[in-house]
Amino acid sequence: MSKLQKILVRARRQVFSEMVGNNPSIFQGEGYDFIELREYMPGDDIRHIDWNITAKLQKPYIKIFREERELNVVVASMLNGSVHFGSKRFKQDVIAEVVAMLSFSTIKNGDLLSSYIFTDKLESHLKPSKKLFAVHRNVDEVLNFDALHHKADYKFLSDTLFKRLKRKSLIIVIGDFFEIPDLKLLAKKHEVVAIVVRDILEEKPPKMGFASLIDPESGNVLEGDFNDATVKAYAQRVLLHDRELYATFRKHQIRFTKLYTHESAGVALRRLFEGR
Repeated sequence: MSKLQKILVRARRQVFSEMVGNNPSIFQGEGYDFIELREYMPGDDIRHIDWNITAKLQKPYIKIFREERELNVVVASMLNGSVHFGSKRFKQDVIAEVVAMLSFSTIKNGDLLSSYIFTDKLESHLKPSKKLFAVHRNVDEVLNFDALHHKADYKFLSDTLFKRLKRKSLIIVIGDFFEIPDLKLLAKKHEVVAIVVRDILEEKPPKMGFASLIDPESGNVLEGDFNDATVKAYAQRVLLHDRELYATFRKHQIRFTKLYTHESAGVALRRLFEGR
């Protein structure tokens, strides 16, 4: 069984059975449009009773809703060179699995799914679909994309999606976020969610002594003594970067989670979207 098939099978199993159980999706639709209140009539759904108004007026009143709106789900993967790394699994493989789970869940919920791949430009775009074959295409493109020597540009991602998406959408941006993204404008127009995919060695690297490392984005070779002091200083820089990253997300009301390559994607996604 190929890597693509394994990811699809595992993701489909979790979405359609293990992960969400009887829930229609790991995230819910946009809900119902509230129209008006009216006095309760026999046969009305008691779940729609507005108990506050009922208590004030001493008569039962219910909320009237318009039909549930279809959710437009946009999955945007940032596949710069640094995703071609991992001690357990490559980050790119984890991103592909996340895309698979999000895609299956969107299709299962009857919502519209579209997918983008970004670096410092738009690499790929799959148009909105409700078909299962779209999941296979989404995951295949992410998994087989040659990310080496590509740089990330989150501002370009934000500007592109802001211009392209006319309808309010749920936008899920997946990447390793070693840059502070400028998603402010996008988050004002849409609901934006960030999934930070990392490998534990990127945050807590081991002492290696004298070593040569290759930058997967530029291809440059970095040589040095990776001793205890050097490693601690690097880990502190990453910690400060992430504090600024999380503060930026909170400031612009962007929900987020971090997923390490050795962790379960299903658990992280359920934790992120639970109670939406």
